Amino acid sequence: MQNRTSVTEFILIGVSDARDFYGSLFGLFLLLYIANISGNLVVAAVTLWDPHLQTPMYFFIGNLAFIDIFYFSTTVPKMFMGLVSNSNRIPYAACIAQMFFFHFLGSTEAMLLAIMGYDRYLAICHPLRYPLLMSRQLRWTLAVSVWTAGFFHSLLHAIMMSRLSFCRGNQVEHFFCDISPLLALSCSETWINRALLAGVTGSIIMGCFALTLISYGLIVRAVVAMHSAEGLRRTFSTCGAHLTVVALHYGCAGAMYLRPHSENSLETDRAVTVLYTAVTPVLNPLIYTLRNKEVKAALRRAVGRSACSQRE
Repeated sequence: MQNRTSVTEFILIGVSDARDFYGSLFGLFLLLYIANISGNLVVAAVTLWDPHLQTPMYFFIGNLAFIDIFYFSTTVPKMFMGLVSNSNRIPYAACIAQMFFFHFLGSTEAMLLAIMGYDRYLAICHPLRYPLLMSRQLRWTLAVSVWTAGFFHSLLHAIMMSRLSFCRGNQVEHFFCDISPLLALSCSETWINRALLAGVTGSIIMGCFALTLISYGLIVRAVVAMHSAEGLRRTFSTCGAHLTVVALHYGCAGAMYLRPHSENSLETDRAVTVLYTAVTPVLNPLIYTLRNKEVKAALRRAVGRSACSQRE
């Protein structure tokens, strides 16, 4: 007990050990940050205000855009400070808060993607009953439920982390505060935290992934039973964007949290996390706009209305 120290701050090692490239990395992540904020704001705005996009699918896409805006902002601004000032110190309370918001938004997005898969199943397999099955009340209930579940899932991790003592230094082997690097610094018993990470977080990732696969399996079975090549083509055209996002999200999440502990690698974790938190949120609006005719049409209408108002 005498060797335990009260940690008031942590030191993040940063996104890269190559300090000569910090200027280039800052420019790269600044471009990604601008692209993320602008792209997701456009998607959120057009799904919120365009009357042609007031459907359940675009309601969930709008939720996803808001998640990606805040998700990126959870880790990248602190990374900017480290790249500019070479000071990667973060107060204890801010570290726990960063961990909380990272897992809150990440788990909410995982559950939201599963809901979006279920929505596509209802729209394709039950088109006549779809407006009744996916009513306005149900989609709001589903959205509130996944946000609430994500909040309490992350709150559980934050509470359990705040109960630990830290005596193995304060240098976090990551560029942001995540659960596993913090547990490595603790001198308390951490088996409960690790069990929660594997059991609860792992169940969310695998459970949502399984539900998404089931939804698309039922979609494919229904379309194949129609013996319509055109129907199959339209189905994959409609669902291709969502499947791309699902593959990126669950693939990265699984690589981060479902690998055996003995195979953990600092460089691998940092590379996967950069893809997971910085690159994927930027790709989501591109995927949904470039592959979606309705969103592109809504953007053209918005640009047309803006041009007309300026001429007036």
